[in-house]
Amino acid sequence: MQPENVSPRGIIRPGAVVAVLALALFVAGAGALWPIMQPWLVGLSTLQLGILASFVAGMFTAVGAIPIFFLRRLSREVEDSLMGFGAGVMLAATAFELVLPAASAAEADYGSAWMAAVVVGTGIGLGGLFLLALHRFVPHEHFVTGPQSGADPQKIRRVWLFVFAIALHNLPEGLAVGVGFGGEELSDGVALAIGIGLQNIPEGLVVAVALMSLGYSRWTAFGVTLLTGLVQPLGGLIGAGAITLMEMLLPWGLAFAAGAMLFVISHEIIPESHRSGHEGKATFGVLLGFVVMLSIDLILD
Repeated sequence: MQPENVSPRGIIRPGAVVAVLALALFVAGAGALWPIMQPWLVGLSTLQLGILASFVAGMFTAVGAIPIFFLRRLSREVEDSLMGFGAGVMLAATAFELVLPAASAAEADYGSAWMAAVVVGTGIGLGGLFLLALHRFVPHEHFVTGPQSGADPQKIRRVWLFVFAIALHNLPEGLAVGVGFGGEELSDGVALAIGIGLQNIPEGLVVAVALMSLGYSRWTAFGVTLLTGLVQPLGGLIGAGAITLMEMLLPWGLAFAAGAMLFVISHEIIPESHRSGHEGKATFGVLLGFVVMLSIDLILD
């Protein structure tokens, strides 16, 4: 039996090496640009930062869709690895840029570690319950379609429900970015926006390929994928606006966004990536994504 991470000849696949090198360059680039961007970003308001950063993060969904102009489909193995990577990035971003700042802000506001734990725990629970309610009452479907032939109306309906599900979970991601700029550390919001943007790249590719598999043109698939990403600035506006109007909401908003993100990771991304028997590759993707996000966080601090 061949190990999962090697080619049939026992050599590590070139694509995996290229992907890891590209991620390393991305992290290094983020660190190099941070001193240049920081003075300009400091001059923006929380609302401006939230909207701008969530918009840029949302546009990475369209960046992820660009390869559809050069390929027709992805293997499920690749899709599951990409989704695992996205889950790892989101998990690290939730822990380092939402939960920890929420705990610090709550302890500063209430003067008690116990009270901070209660506030953060309650906020996480409320965020998860909010997403659960949306999933219960808003039609959508967890579904990544494979190559299909013909124009089966049922399959078309299912893939559009899947697209709607992607747009639905882009809302809490945008909310998290908007709220993330309410804290004292600008780098927390920037790192969170970069992490969400990274997660959006494989997500955009999967959505676009799913649409193309049903016969939609490349430009239509690209356009729809772009629209799913544009949901994030709406979430960013809501999150940054709430924190701007009521600063006392900061720990609650951060914890709420964390709960919503954790719900998306556990309820959608990880189960989807484990559905087709590629659990090992998906789990490696989670680990890689977590390490990449951790590196970005450390470089920007």
